[in-house]
This record gives sequence, structure tokens and C-alpha cells, in this order.
Amino acid sequence: MNICLNDKIFSIISEVVTSEGVSAFVIGGWVRDCLLKREHPGKDIDIVIIGNGIDIAKKIAGKIDPKIRVSVFKNFRTAMFRWNDYEIEFVGARKESYKRGSRKPVVEDGTLEDDQKRRDFTINAFAISLNNDTYGLFLDPFDGTQDLKIKLSGHRSIRLKHSPMIR
Repeated sequence: MNICLNDKIFSIISEVVTSEGVSAFVIGGWVRDCLLKREHPGKDIDIVIIGNGIDIAKKIAGKIDPKIRVSVFKNFRTAMFRWNDYEIEFVGARKESYKRGSRKPVVEDGTLEDDQKRRDFTINAFAISLNNDTYGLFLDPFDGTQDLKIKLSGHRSIRLKHSPMIR
């Protein structure tokens, strides 16, 4: 899957997370669009960090250009910055649970698998490793590639993994 990682930003992220000793994965729409061979006009990239996504976002932005402004969203444990045509969002891997009658999740630190489980569609759980030792490894825990094949064959539906309304 290295073909999806040709943009320079991925090697920069890999270098920083390797030096920091944390794991990182590009996840969701970027991976899906790459598999579909779509262009990335907005260059919207989501990165899951096993650890503190906010700290890593700041370190990566600082490595690229100390003048980059990092927007932090503490309630959601995310950070985002823009660089060139990219809008890159970092999140620490998390798991979510819901109290009865609430649509607002209770957020806790989690694993990559926890983070993938909380995503709505099977194809939004696609991930590619940015870690030095597994760089480019494609992860598809819910067989979303099968859903893409079905969608491309003309069917209309892609499986929901869960309904946020039913918890």
C-alpha cells in the first residue's frame, strides 16, 4: 500500500512518530479514496496516534515549519493543522461508549482496534501503518474491501458497522 503514501507528509509523520516511539496510522477517507484511485483534491488526511495525538500533531507541525498554527480541540482529543494543500487531523486512538438516552459519547483512550470499531462504515475503518517497521501495511478489520467491490459492481449499499442511535 505504499502507493497511497507517496505524498511527502507521510514520510515526515513516520519520521516523527518513529523518533517518539508511538504508532500512527492514516485512516478512513484518504485510504478509501486511494483504493478507489480517486484524486485527493482537498487533501484531507486523518491520522490515528496510539497515544497523545495533540502532542504528536504539534511536533510534526514544528518539524515542517515552526510557524504552522495547530488548532486543538481538547473535548474531542484532536488537533489539526494546514500545510500546503493538506488539512491533517490527528486523534489519539479512542473508544467511545454511550450512556442510555445520550447521543454524546463518553471518550476514553483506546487501541487502534477500538478506534476502528467506533467508525460508522466498514470502509471508514481502513488504515495504513505509518510506523517505520510496518510502513504501508494495510489494515481492513471489517472486510470493507468486499463492500467496495459490491459498491463498484453497481449495488447501492455499503454496510454500516453500527448505528450511533442504537447503543
